[in-house]
Amino acid sequence: MTTLSGASANQLAVANPWSMVPPLGNLDAYISATNRLPLLTLEEEQGYARKLRDHNDLEAAGALILSHLRLVVSISRQYLGYGLPHGDLIQEGNVGLMKAVKRFDPDQGVRLVSYAMHWIKAEIHEYILKNWRMVKVATTKAQRKLFFNLRSMKQGFKAEAAIDGDTHRDTLSADQVSQMATRLNVKPEEVLEMETRLSGGDVVLDPSPSDDGEEGFGPIAYLADASQEPTALLESRQRDRLSTDGITTALEALDDRSRRIVEERWLKVNDDGSGGMTLHDLAEVYGVSAERIRQIEVAAMKKMKKALAEYA
Repeated sequence: MTTLSGASANQLAVANPWSMVPPLGNLDAYISATNRLPLLTLEEEQGYARKLRDHNDLEAAGALILSHLRLVVSISRQYLGYGLPHGDLIQEGNVGLMKAVKRFDPDQGVRLVSYAMHWIKAEIHEYILKNWRMVKVATTKAQRKLFFNLRSMKQGFKAEAAIDGDTHRDTLSADQVSQMATRLNVKPEEVLEMETRLSGGDVVLDPSPSDDGEEGFGPIAYLADASQEPTALLESRQRDRLSTDGITTALEALDDRSRRIVEERWLKVNDDGSGGMTLHDLAEVYGVSAERIRQIEVAAMKKMKKALAEYA
């Protein structure tokens, strides 16, 4: 296997910047290749940076990027504990590196490695916050600071607890919360809130049916408020309207005898909670048979139903 010297590798990088990076698909080969890429001296770095700044030399930009790819790999390893693919972390870090190279000023008196670290971490942080959970867990600057410091600080507390023989504690004590709040310059309530967010997981509100065809049960089953559903609200208002103004209008369409029969049979309640008058009671009042009262009631109900339909 042949290897390139630093000078020849630099020349190759400038001539064809991406020729030294292996094709996609093998992360280990990529990392191995980045470790073989030569570092730039201060003079080379400033020369390439001035070519990019003054002449928009893309080959110089490629040389600056290639020489710092190993920095991205190193920084990305610090964020493997968030459960996201290492390749994706490297990819986002490379985006930050390219932004740093574009904005780098060699006359500021700092090396590109120091300047690029901020941009690389910023891109990785943004990627983690967007993809760690479906619901974004940190939006403000204080919450971001908590998010990326709480995990490492908790690991330190767990290590201390293990030394003391307490291996069962998983939640933060009041003293630990106070220490974190003081160290991160936030309120203890914010520490507790972020701890709750980190310890929880994403929950599917409406799960899909299982493989055996059974309907999945999720929070949507008990979180949904059917009474506030728009169609249900409209139907409820319609029923209320018909049971008040609608009934009154329908009763006005009846003659006095029919109206009294309907009111006594269906709209009045006795003091003991029982219903109104029976067919036989009304038959005695009007001096007719109970069957005749039933016929009058049926005819009145049909007339009221038609009046309610027109009212609705």
